[in-house]
Amino acid sequence: MKLIKKSLNICAAAALAAAMAIPASAKDVKYVFMFIGDGMGIPEVQNAQLFNKRVLKSQYPLLMTTFPVVSMITTQSANSDVTDSAAAGTALATGHKANNGMLGMNADTVAVNSVARTLADNGYGIGLITSVAIDDATPAAFYTHVPNRSMFYEIGRTLAESGVQFAAGAGLRGSKDKNGNDNGLLDYFKQNNVSIAYGLDNLDKNAEKVLVLSPFHEGTSNEIGYTVDSIPGALTLPALTRAGLEHMKKVSPKKFFMMVEGGNIDHAGHANDGGTSNREIVNFNEALAIAYDFYKDHADETLIIVTADHETGGMSAGCAATGYSVQPWNVAGQKVSKEAFNDYCKSVLKSRMNYTWDDMEQYIRDNIGLWSVVKMNPDETESLKKLFNETFEKRAAGQDIQTLYGSFGAFANRVFEILNYKAGYGWTTSSHTGSPVPLYVLGAGSDTFRYFNDNTDIPKKILKLTGVKPAKSKKK
Repeated sequence: MKLIKKSLNICAAAALAAAMAIPASAKDVKYVFMFIGDGMGIPEVQNAQLFNKRVLKSQYPLLMTTFPVVSMITTQSANSDVTDSAAAGTALATGHKANNGMLGMNADTVAVNSVARTLADNGYGIGLITSVAIDDATPAAFYTHVPNRSMFYEIGRTLAESGVQFAAGAGLRGSKDKNGNDNGLLDYFKQNNVSIAYGLDNLDKNAEKVLVLSPFHEGTSNEIGYTVDSIPGALTLPALTRAGLEHMKKVSPKKFFMMVEGGNIDHAGHANDGGTSNREIVNFNEALAIAYDFYKDHADETLIIVTADHETGGMSAGCAATGYSVQPWNVAGQKVSKEAFNDYCKSVLKSRMNYTWDDMEQYIRDNIGLWSVVKMNPDETESLKKLFNETFEKRAAGQDIQTLYGSFGAFANRVFEILNYKAGYGWTTSSHTGSPVPLYVLGAGSDTFRYFNDNTDIPKKILKLTGVKPAKSKKK
């Protein structure tokens, strides 16, 4: 960990110095990195920045915030001011607005090529990496054309046929039918000469095309696991990014395009879990540093873009409970995500063990930081104890609070409500918002992205800088 922090600090310092010397324009960019922090709005970045400085004690800001071009992009879809990930991913990938739920199609249900497809047709190698499922909305927007983002089997088949040289994520949800049985999708990848590896240790380094999936759940998982949960053997976004970059340097050394998505940022936003969001963005920053190291050796030919598809949760930097302050040190004691804590509570309920308030208080103290790191007044403690008794002793857990990727019991939800407001993290929703999101750009042609952009502008400008003409769309 110390070595990672040292490397990131060096990268940040170098980026600050290099920003003054970067050429404003370039011709025919050869290496393009597109980093997408799913759900990463401006407040999320600000809170992670404060966490990085005040809790992790970093001397330098997050690497992306040191890039010479800093702007914002609008995110609305064709049919809503608040986009979903499918429409936003489609806009970022193809330059076309889509209705919510649609992938790789414009609002008229016309299939449109992504920047990845167009570059691939012009000799660029393609790598797609995410910390969630590889057939989830954002990565899928770069290779598929379907009217509904839930068409996982069809999405998976198009990935197998796409020719993408390096694809990596938590799982491939279309590989099982509705009864949980194998439907032959993984065999279809093999028929298309795609080598499948469960975990990086099993990666075939001699294969031309590879698909890397989580070593857990036989490849159907929707996320690789949160950074804060420290799951033994789990994939990480930095490790996947490094492996993807090494693969692209081997199979397409002259030019390539890589999309790297921090999908777990969005999942943390849906859960309203500020401490986990912070750590996911820091993890995303570590993955970005790997691309930055490559950039240093190819500055005149490399473009790095960092943005988001939308904001999730309506997060704030400061809330009524903390007044005019953000107090990130109050999430310093958090060792588990809200999802992991909720699963723990459910396991206790299911086991029907003799589990007391003292047991729960000790677990929360050790793993979430209330009482040990976060100051709790007697009323707060008593209210939690009362809710514990109702939930675990009277077995009246109440109705779960539903979010896009899960549901949370009343007790787990209340514990994290307290943790959030103690840190100064307010939330307005468990869904997306229509707020503009940040845009950070470094490298050849970075000046092209100055000023305010729409999400559809990003792939168009990438193609212009690479000298590749957009392909014509065809009706699906």
